[in-house]
Amino acid sequence: MSRWAEEISTLDAATDYERIYFLLSACEFSWDIEKALEFALFRTYAVPSISGLLSWTGEFRTRTRKRYDDTELLLSEISENGQESDRGQAAIQRMNELHGRYRISNNDMLYVLSTFVVEPVHWLERFGKRALSTLEIDACVHYYRALGMKMGITNIPTDFTAFEGFHRNYEAEHFRFAPSNAEIGGLTRDLLLSMYLPSRLVPLCRPAVHALCDPPLREAMGFAAPPRWLEKTLVAGLKARARMLRFWPARRHPRLITRRGRPTYPAGYRISELGTFRTGE
Repeated sequence: MSRWAEEISTLDAATDYERIYFLLSACEFSWDIEKALEFALFRTYAVPSISGLLSWTGEFRTRTRKRYDDTELLLSEISENGQESDRGQAAIQRMNELHGRYRISNNDMLYVLSTFVVEPVHWLERFGKRALSTLEIDACVHYYRALGMKMGITNIPTDFTAFEGFHRNYEAEHFRFAPSNAEIGGLTRDLLLSMYLPSRLVPLCRPAVHALCDPPLREAMGFAAPPRWLEKTLVAGLKARARMLRFWPARRHPRLITRRGRPTYPAGYRISELGTFRTGE
């Protein structure tokens, strides 16, 4: 057991959920949870009402990397500094300002929130060095319930089973193909690949992303099914990585996303400047 997991085991999910979530996302499973949250957000673009709004604003089309970075930075400011910290409160306020400009249904907001709870649990069950414990899952539920309430979301589930049930039912009802899904999903897929590959290789590697998508998600995005051998190879590779990590030394220091250099903000950023602005603001 790592020292991070040992500390988590001494904490209370109902009262120490912010500390537990920080230890999970920045220390114990930093890469895995980052990837899981990327795919969580990616899934939401298979809902036409969500992708349609993003397409309508034009932000993803014209500033894909900035739109991605702004979302990641706002969420990371909250998780790395705490929901009640000055920077955490500023990030929540900024998110609420951005969402408040549009008529977004409570259920769409709740679905996005549910992906942040459910997808990391599923990812770590498949590809993590271990699955999350009941205490850790409960802490994630408390963390996102608290965040969701600060965002004005209502009817938030009270436990993981209810979150998972809502998540599954919402996708069954709302996942369907739309041109906006293909547009926003394709732009995001190519952006994620471009972070690791030269631009000329991005088109060749698109099937690798498709291989990590389940069939309903692929169909809603309009993505072609990948070769079966590719899907098996990628899954096997990620599971082999998980087995190796069980024998790897634990991370010594937190991996902080907000400290990471990025081309969008070479000189740094201010929370108040993240996101989009109306003309004249």
